Amino acid sequence: MGNQFGRFAWYELLTTDVAAAGAFYCEVVGWEVKDASTTGLAYAVFTASGAPIGGIMELPEEGRRLGATPRWVGYVSVDDMDATAAQIRRLGGAILVPPTDSNIGRISIVADPQKANFALVKEPAYGQQKPDGGVDQPGRVGWHELLAADRKEIFDFYGELFGWQKANAENDPADLYQLFSAGGHTIGGMLTKLPSVAQPCWLYYFNVDDIGAAAKRVNAGGGRVLQGPIELPDACWIARCADPQGGLFALQGARGPKSTERPSASEVGWSSKWGGIASHGRMVLPKTKR
Repeated sequence: MGNQFGRFAWYELLTTDVAAAGAFYCEVVGWEVKDASTTGLAYAVFTASGAPIGGIMELPEEGRRLGATPRWVGYVSVDDMDATAAQIRRLGGAILVPPTDSNIGRISIVADPQKANFALVKEPAYGQQKPDGGVDQPGRVGWHELLAADRKEIFDFYGELFGWQKANAENDPADLYQLFSAGGHTIGGMLTKLPSVAQPCWLYYFNVDDIGAAAKRVNAGGGRVLQGPIELPDACWIARCADPQGGLFALQGARGPKSTERPSASEVGWSSKWGGIASHGRMVLPKTKR
């Protein structure tokens, strides 16, 4: 995969019903599921056109006792696990699961100083291809979004840790959304959540061919479309969703030809609360490829 330092290299769904959740995502996103269990660990891998995308496993019982709920976790590739973990502590973050060897590589589960959880992985056994190797294709993870307690304050943490750079093509007059890049490729954005949002978190966007059809599959499969579909300035449409077990995720893709909803090409307006994540106002975004 080449040098992947500072890029999201793997994704994992921790859920309370592996069979049901696996079937749901296969229907909605078009993935297939491949068993990858090892001795003592039941584990499966989502694939798109044969390429591994992410894993799925039961939410550990210890986590449930502590109040953990189904969720997606993104793994960022690092070169030196122990040094990165130490740096996270120095920068005010927390180590939730110390560096340990696993079925997907050497990993650590961590939190940023505002308590948004993510993970680290060294030499991942699975992962997406190089930045130019098809990440815009259906079924891939095409965008990474941080709902932060304060996106201005948190950016320096990720910048120092992973070398991420601010990537806005032009100034955002509303000053609400910060694009960021890793290794010269724009891979996501950060925004400040409302006070009503209980916990900062990362949200991952899965590419689909037709956002309208995929949104219908979410509802038909027992999930919920919490917001959208909404059109962005680059003609990409997004929908934020919850799966049947409550895990948050998002979809992005083109809109089917029957749609008549056409918001402004340069503005996205919203006022909604979805799955405990609330947002409102007006956002003006640069025309950058998602």
